Amino acid sequence: MRIISPSILAADFGNLGRDVAMLNESRAEWIHFDVMDGVFVPNISFGFPVLQSVRSATEKVLDVHLMIVDPIRYVKRFAEAGADIITFHYEATENPRECIAAIREAGARVGISIKPATDVSVLGELLKEIDMVLVMSVEPGFGGQSFIESSLDKISRLKGMILESGADCLIEVDGGISERNAASIFAAGADVLVAGSSVFKAAEPESEILKMLEAK
Repeated sequence: MRIISPSILAADFGNLGRDVAMLNESRAEWIHFDVMDGVFVPNISFGFPVLQSVRSATEKVLDVHLMIVDPIRYVKRFAEAGADIITFHYEATENPRECIAAIREAGARVGISIKPATDVSVLGELLKEIDMVLVMSVEPGFGGQSFIESSLDKISRLKGMILESGADCLIEVDGGISERNAASIFAAGADVLVAGSSVFKAAEPESEILKMLEAK
């Protein structure tokens, strides 16, 4: 499986409708939506009204990444605003199973994200309970960072854990991704690549998406 999930954090917010329309015509199957609270990460992005606007403009899968403290407080509202997948950070909650249950109850698919310093071993007992793991290949909170090369080994180890456990769980990777490294990230075991600047800053964004999908 190869899926590209362009992050609208890198879109032109003066022309958001235009950029979403471009994604609708592209080979991207998902749209990535980064929610930052200025506490869990040192930046602030956007919330429910923007998600609702994007939802009204697309039938693509809305892939919502919560980089916020106490995520369980907000999962129902994000699901109601149009999220298809809600991903919370393992590091942002003391009880991940409680958050998993809340997302399921809200009717969305469940993802758990881990920061670069968090080892994949912490997810071992949770893999069969979730739909996706989001591996951060940069420090969360800012766009435009360089891919951390050690993430490839992390992705590979996580893929091995998923296969060994028999879990039905996708691997998504976010940070520093472009057509230059897409092939190696897919080869390591990733199913979904999040790309922000490399898509929206490209002269031909749709072509850039296609290059990542077909990277060899």
